[in-house]
Amino acid sequence: MLGLAAWPALAQEADHPGGKTLVVGTDFGVAPWIMRGANGPEGFGHDLIVEIAKRLGRPGVEIVDVPFSGLFAALFAKRIEFTVNPLNITAERAERMLFTEPFFATGNGFLTRAGETMKGFEDLKGKSVSVNRGTISDTWATANAEKYGFEVQRYDSFPDTVQSVITRRSFAALNEIPTTVYAASRNKALTVAFKDFNGRNFGYAFRLESVEYRNKVDAVIECLKAEGWLAKLYEKWYGTAPEKGTSIDVVYPGYGAPGFKNYDPAPHARACT
Repeated sequence: MLGLAAWPALAQEADHPGGKTLVVGTDFGVAPWIMRGANGPEGFGHDLIVEIAKRLGRPGVEIVDVPFSGLFAALFAKRIEFTVNPLNITAERAERMLFTEPFFATGNGFLTRAGETMKGFEDLKGKSVSVNRGTISDTWATANAEKYGFEVQRYDSFPDTVQSVITRRSFAALNEIPTTVYAASRNKALTVAFKDFNGRNFGYAFRLESVEYRNKVDAVIECLKAEGWLAKLYEKWYGTAPEKGTSIDVVYPGYGAPGFKNYDPAPHARACT
């Protein structure tokens, strides 16, 4: 007969089997986070989770392509072990999920056709803004459309929002700053007309019961920061060094996202290999 203390460990092994391929989820097409390349998935997010899986001792990674609007349902249904998309850490989400510590600083980027200008949100009046349905960009646009007098267009992928700008169905595509910067770097017909750095950060999200495994992943992320590995990966995919002193190189005490629910502030020794 197993003692009660053994059941959480068994549950964690069932949900995160150490000897099997790590199964995670993201929405493909958010460049350069994760894209479809000639030989399979590639990008910043791909390289990061492959390295994390290796350091966790998992034999490989399967990245499931899930539209953002269905990503949390896939997580809760245990189709994936955790999310690996560029996911903003928010108080609302922290009520339902466990987050790792922040590891990527971001904000609102407004991608427009080259030659367009935007000095602030007031310049959106009377125009249309396209967003990826269900994202934090969708949330921001929905909350501010009436205030600033713009229309919101919703699409199922970031490339679709970009296409709406190119075809003049919308004035701007709203997404994370790094995502819009990369898109503009790949297409001279586009520009990032306005950047709104607002203190947002990305993290991985887990089911609430996955505390032990969240902590294991969090510990690996800490090592990747401390070693400078994460900053080098950013430079590889975004073409410039990340800003010093942001979440891409700051190692936070404890486990999880400071200031959010289910953050564990207890200190722990770092054991990097």
